[in-house]
Amino acid sequence: MIGIVGAGAFGTALAVALAKGGRRVRLWARDPAQVHAMQETRRNDGALPGVMLPENVSVHAEIAEVCGGQALLLSTPMQSLGALLDAWPQIDTRQPLVACCKGIDLATLRGPVALIETRRPGAMAAILTGPSFAADIAKGLPTALTLAMTSDGAALQELLSTPTLRLYRTDDVRGAELGGALKNVIAIAAGTVIGAGLGDSARAALMTRGYAEMVRLATAIGARSETLAGLSGFGDLVLTCTSAQSRNFRYGEALGRQEVFDPNVTVEGVATARAVRKLAEGLGIDMPVTAMVDALALGQISLEDAIGQLMRRPLKQE
Repeated sequence: MIGIVGAGAFGTALAVALAKGGRRVRLWARDPAQVHAMQETRRNDGALPGVMLPENVSVHAEIAEVCGGQALLLSTPMQSLGALLDAWPQIDTRQPLVACCKGIDLATLRGPVALIETRRPGAMAAILTGPSFAADIAKGLPTALTLAMTSDGAALQELLSTPTLRLYRTDDVRGAELGGALKNVIAIAAGTVIGAGLGDSARAALMTRGYAEMVRLATAIGARSETLAGLSGFGDLVLTCTSAQSRNFRYGEALGRQEVFDPNVTVEGVATARAVRKLAEGLGIDMPVTAMVDALALGQISLEDAIGQLMRRPLKQE
């Protein structure tokens, strides 16, 4: 049995894909009304419209009922992960704990795996990350992801792989964490470029310079550059900077158009930009795109000034 904590779009999509791959899946949702509706209709239209839950997916209101299996996937927003682990002691170290979120915790400046290891000492902690939209996974469209953990993850890789979900393994946890977190910030910037009508050439330049920022920070704190060039970094960057399915990209588009974005939609890149800005300043690392995204999100700078400051930066070698 594979347990999944969190019945949002991504958690539900993973449940569907793993179940279609022959796994027995137990899915936990916080809201009892949502649990009841999903049990009755076998759908989760609030998060993933039009997708039916296979028979081997069960939905539960008690978190203990999804724990203790072969693995427990934690599919919750990054800024909620610490509170989730604090609130539910039932999430223990009997099974591998796999983070399925991307970002950096604002309170601790830690990534998901480091946060799990702090809250659950001795846990076999991992992160599942990479270029993926929940709707694609649920439809059974081919998707490749990175599974990062410091211990041997071959058995977990096999468990979580299906005919349509291909996992690649790495022990560079820091690189995988940072790739998934930082690309959300750059996706906001890319969306802002398009929303402001600056064109695809400007977006390509922004993505390139944003990727340079990602590598600069990640390697400074111990990640490997080749990890950032893989699925969890470059692959995810390409996906989220070029598709309106990305919430971060859509948020950026709203910034570029100077429109109000739906406050009920979780945009991980906003908090990540703030955390990364603090982290980079503390390390003395120059990250101008990230700084501008954070300043725009906080309303500290106008769009015109942000564009102007980036374009007036001193000329240098690439």
